[in-house]
Amino acid sequence: MKTWMAALLLMASASAWASESSWQKSYRLEAEGKYAEASAALDGANGNADADLALMRRGWLSYLQGRYNEAVDFYGRAISRNPKSLEARNGIALPLLAQQRWREAASHARQAIAESAWDYTAHLRLIIAEEGQRDWKTLAEHAEKVAEHYPSDATALVYLARAHAWMGNTRAAKEAYGRVLSRIPGHIEATSYRAGNP
Repeated sequence: MKTWMAALLLMASASAWASESSWQKSYRLEAEGKYAEASAALDGANGNADADLALMRRGWLSYLQGRYNEAVDFYGRAISRNPKSLEARNGIALPLLAQQRWREAASHARQAIAESAWDYTAHLRLIIAEEGQRDWKTLAEHAEKVAEHYPSDATALVYLARAHAWMGNTRAAKEAYGRVLSRIPGHIEATSYRAGNP
């Protein structure tokens, strides 16, 4: 009886998979960690109305596989199709940051910001690029502005604190890390810095 039930369930799930769309299959395979197969499931979606989405999705899946040049190519093609796409501009910054191509990532982040002045994702990716370039003064000024616009978020404050620490402004770094701790009590980096700089 149990074998019969298991076979029936297997047939039902196989039937459900057979009727799933290429999008459903792609998301299911991604959830299973099968990123290459998830990307291949979208092969037929390149010529339809969702082609931009397919390109961005393939960029994301390539990024997850560590295939950064391929990810940049997919996102770049999505930008070519829709130059106003904030998602594509924010997306292309990810593999560029992973490759430490700081200036290119910053350029795409700035273009997204030009379209949407306080897009959080674009600002965060620009902040990461500024840290990568070791532009501490610019980073501190930028992180402070982002923290003003997103006062409950601790991420910009972490970068603000790091910038002050690198510039040797221990008091300002401690103050910024204190602000981090008021948002995330026990934050490891903030706690460690303040403990080491009484």
